[in-house]
Amino acid sequence: MLDRFLFSKIDNSQLIIFRIFFGILVSLECYGAIITGWIRRTLVEPKFTFNFIGFDWLQPLPGYGMYFYFFIMGTLGVLIALGFKYRFAIISFTLMWTSVYLMQKTSYNNHYYLLVLISLFMCILPAHRNYSLDVKRNPLLKSGSMFAYARWIIIFQLLIVYTYASIAKLYGDWLDFGIVRILMLNKASYPIIGSILQEPFVHKIIGISGIFFDLLIVPALLWKPTRKVAFFASVFFHLFNSIVFQIGIFPYLSLAFTVFFFEPETIRKIFFKKKKPYLLQNFELPSFKNLVYVLGGIYFIVQLALPIRHHFIKDDVLWTEEGHRLSWRMMLRSRIGKLKFQVVNKENGEKTLIKTEDYLSKKQMKRIGGYPDFIWQFAQRLKKEYADKGEQIEVYAVNSKASVNGKPYRPFIDPKVDLASTKWNYFGHNEWIFPSPYKENDLKN
Repeated sequence: MLDRFLFSKIDNSQLIIFRIFFGILVSLECYGAIITGWIRRTLVEPKFTFNFIGFDWLQPLPGYGMYFYFFIMGTLGVLIALGFKYRFAIISFTLMWTSVYLMQKTSYNNHYYLLVLISLFMCILPAHRNYSLDVKRNPLLKSGSMFAYARWIIIFQLLIVYTYASIAKLYGDWLDFGIVRILMLNKASYPIIGSILQEPFVHKIIGISGIFFDLLIVPALLWKPTRKVAFFASVFFHLFNSIVFQIGIFPYLSLAFTVFFFEPETIRKIFFKKKKPYLLQNFELPSFKNLVYVLGGIYFIVQLALPIRHHFIKDDVLWTEEGHRLSWRMMLRSRIGKLKFQVVNKENGEKTLIKTEDYLSKKQMKRIGGYPDFIWQFAQRLKKEYADKGEQIEVYAVNSKASVNGKPYRPFIDPKVDLASTKWNYFGHNEWIFPSPYKENDLKN
């Protein structure tokens, strides 16, 4: 039964139109990053970036290098949309986008991670087998069908994203709408809607609808009687996010995903009226069936496990941040921190307070005090800088305090621990982070 569900041939119109939407949107994202100054602020102005730990070798290209880098990615997006040298274009884009994603986390966004995963899917799916320049050049590539799993892996990935996003909201500061109020505070200056977004009843609507939308949208789109209502709800939800949170292409990419929920024949009639209907043929299993099961099984087990790993790490993820990334914990918290870095010369005991503003951009300054991995990485950078000058040092985070969701500042990092000589615990708890003081205040997972 599962074989027939995944390996039946269906019309490929959904995948073809999604390829076109996907290419257009990623090209706009990359060109937009140049025009809006995102590259300048995030990758050019900083002296270094806070990369994902273990990827220190991924640093921005010097000079105008990152502008060319994003221009190339944008151009690859155009090639993807056109279906020209598709495999080269999508694989190249995926590698380049993933590199940028791992290169910096000051502007971390769950949507950037989702784009990595969807790009990986698009590398293996036959999205160029119709309505593409590749087919114009080689008509033998042309096909009007695809295996059903090409549709279902996208849908299952979205089900994971939305379901975990909904579950993550079931904690005190979301359920009392306190975090929603905080998220709306800096929207007060918006024309027309700014004052409305400060109203408590609006916070309740956003908080409740956020939970139920994330939980129900995929099932509602799958079920034909609720599909149209769910589609229009999705349009409203994502346009609202686009206007209020200004998160680039991603609300529109989310809308593009909805093509996979409508019948292939419906998509064909809307977008490809001249395309011949696909006529069902005899069911026949492909020779690579077992490979699909093995790779797909491993991939989705990892995707199901990553968002719950924080339950196996000591203390509260909202305080420690350990297990937060790659977990679809979206717009859940607001955190700030403050600290000073003290360098101690091992030879003479001389102590020096570091002026972090001499090293960090404005945006990095806002992050450094509240995120343990940023704090540890900066200590490692100081260690390397002094080592290059022939000095052996210890690095301490003194007067470190953090605040989560507007609550009072509390001690955050142990000032007695030499962060320069401490190793980062990738899979567990870093004991130099003080225990969460907020447990009694309903800051729970």
